[in-house]
Amino acid sequence: MSSVTRYRKAGKPHQDKLHNHGGDCCSAKVEAGLALADAQRRERKHDHGNDRSHDHKRDHQHDHGHGTGCSHRHDDAPARVQLGQGQGAKRSRLQIQAMDCPTEARLIEKALSGMNGVVALEFNFIERVLLLQHDLPNLDDVKRAIAKVGMQAVELSGGEQASAPVVSTRRANLLLLASGLTAAASEVAAWTLGDGQYGVAALALASILLGGTATLKKGWIALSTRTLNIHFLMSVAVIGAMLIGQWPEAAMVLFLFAIAERLEAMSLSRAGEAVRALMALAPETAWVADGAGWREAQAAEVAVGSRMRVRPGERVPLDGRIVSGHSNFNEAPITGESLPVDKGPDDGVFAGSINGSGVIEIETTAAASGSVLARIIATVRDAQAAKAPTQRFIDRFAAGYTPVVLALAALFAVGAPLAGLLPWHQAIYSALVMLVIACPCALVIATPVTVVSALASAARHGLLVKGGAPLEMAARIDTVCLDKTGTLTRGEPSITRVLPLAGDSEEAVLAWAAALDSHSTHPLARAVLDEAAKRGVAAPASQQVRELIGRGVSGLVDGRSMQLGSRRLAEEQGALSSQLEQTLQALDVAGEGALVLLSGDQALAVLAVADQVRPEAAATIDRLNRLGVRTVMLSGDSPQVAAAVARLTGMDAAHGGLLPQDKLRHIETLQQDGKVAMVGDGVNDAPALARADLGIAMGAAGSDSALETAGVALMDDKLSRLADLIAHARRTARVLKVNIAIALGIKLVFFGLALAGVASLWMAVFADVGTSLIVIGNGLRLARKVQA
Repeated sequence: MSSVTRYRKAGKPHQDKLHNHGGDCCSAKVEAGLALADAQRRERKHDHGNDRSHDHKRDHQHDHGHGTGCSHRHDDAPARVQLGQGQGAKRSRLQIQAMDCPTEARLIEKALSGMNGVVALEFNFIERVLLLQHDLPNLDDVKRAIAKVGMQAVELSGGEQASAPVVSTRRANLLLLASGLTAAASEVAAWTLGDGQYGVAALALASILLGGTATLKKGWIALSTRTLNIHFLMSVAVIGAMLIGQWPEAAMVLFLFAIAERLEAMSLSRAGEAVRALMALAPETAWVADGAGWREAQAAEVAVGSRMRVRPGERVPLDGRIVSGHSNFNEAPITGESLPVDKGPDDGVFAGSINGSGVIEIETTAAASGSVLARIIATVRDAQAAKAPTQRFIDRFAAGYTPVVLALAALFAVGAPLAGLLPWHQAIYSALVMLVIACPCALVIATPVTVVSALASAARHGLLVKGGAPLEMAARIDTVCLDKTGTLTRGEPSITRVLPLAGDSEEAVLAWAAALDSHSTHPLARAVLDEAAKRGVAAPASQQVRELIGRGVSGLVDGRSMQLGSRRLAEEQGALSSQLEQTLQALDVAGEGALVLLSGDQALAVLAVADQVRPEAAATIDRLNRLGVRTVMLSGDSPQVAAAVARLTGMDAAHGGLLPQDKLRHIETLQQDGKVAMVGDGVNDAPALARADLGIAMGAAGSDSALETAGVALMDDKLSRLADLIAHARRTARVLKVNIAIALGIKLVFFGLALAGVASLWMAVFADVGTSLIVIGNGLRLARKVQA
């Protein structure tokens, strides 16, 4: 039968749950759950698709985010590269403006791979920053080595922020315009004068010198470092076109390729803006108490425990606790909640939230690098290094695709003339077209741009997804398991009914219960006191109040000995009459707990207790069902309570009375039929979150453990975000499939046209540029809004 047990509290208070295990201690469940979670983490190896070593203790003030990938990615350049042996006690940051994709990263890796003292490299393509782990006295040799592969490195000191990436300059734009005009003039001259005229070649050569030397130089660097990349392929194609007399096409190919690089850099910069917008949410300075006044200080230098002032309309610089003032806060950047939240003294506030109408003073509770916002930014940036399964497949495909097409092009250039199928000139020209097709630009860029856009959009709407792998898994989920307390319910017990058994009024019974609970901070005591306050019932004085561990509380009220507690307490007092038994059974069937008020061996009343179901729970479960997702409740509360909540919310199945290891067994059984997600609070449910295919933590903005444990963290307490997550992930998967289909389809069409001798060089480049822009634009749609 359902009854309410009053738990022993030890150490830091935690959120208690209602269940029917008599004197079982909730904290024991938490400890057992965390122990099992640790065991699960030791047993399981989570493959995030990269080879980097995760160091969760590192200082997040270092810029260690990773890039979005780019159209020039032909090999699997990991975001973190281990180069040498050693501790690498020093960490330095170098901004390299020319490093905007893994093509440059591979060159840097090769340049530094033989250098003593260089231990590891991490590439942040959004900010164009190289994080260097080393044992060197200075970085002069590193800078010289990077300069040899055509890039300039600038060292960033301390907390210095990287400057915004430079996509182009006025001079570069003018040169590119001049290159385009002379290339077009060369084409016109070829049509009017014929290909063999010197003027045609002169105009084409001028176009190449004006806008194509950078590509040719990069091609030479790729050749000298034995790196097969797009610059090498384009250089071979252009030089081959000039050797067979196709000067206008050589010029037009280089011009179009320069345009492609410029447009792709601009588009990728937009993808980076989504992440940089998160970084800009927290102000760089804060007003800090200094003696009798206030001084402006760098937020990164403000110590924990300092006192700050935030005026109306300003953003909160650091996480903290309000010590003075009342105001409302827009927490949308953190939790995705659009409505302002009213807060006063002792309430917590997040860095990046916007103060509404009042002046408040805050005591900081975390440094700038340890705020919830900082961890969100670090998670989104780090997530870009953990490749999604689709991206890993595409990278492997592209790594083999390029050399295969290159070999086919060489074979075609030689074999077709020898077999008498085509003249040498036409065969070589078609082979050069194949070289351009050998660049899987749009194919490789399709996944990272789509995933990064989806991750940044999700983060802005209160869905913290830790990489492409969890995002793809969310799209494949067949079953969602949910904890009850704190997930489907508010996690705050309340009195639902007062049932007198000895002729007393409800108000009198409630007053006696409130008197016994007046000095307790237990959640059930708060429920009794809140109900008394709501009804305007004043509690009389109580004396000799003491806790009855695992059973309830006792004391003198109006000179009368009374007890308030569980069914077990009633049994011990010999007060378990048939009337009380029937009342408890009725509450048990209804899924409600019970507090029994006793006077000796007489039961005076029963106070029905229940955890209130979240108002959005039923709508969320219905929406999940319409998405084709099965919903299952896994709860530590009694089966009757679990069944009652399942009826109210419309869940497919409910299991109650479960210990942490029981939840694991249920998840393992469900995994035999498909992919399973577990939704919980990140503490009690840690083992289940670790075992499920996807762990989802509720209300993670206030929970350090939730941010670490789960693959997805719902930053606020809105259960509706769960359906948003599934819908957003599935939409992302659809966009990914469309992008890959477009990229592959156009490649296959032009490969066939090249074999038929129909496609020209400039047509192949134009098609490649167009395809890249299509997949970039399609992927960037996900950065706008989380939609169903």
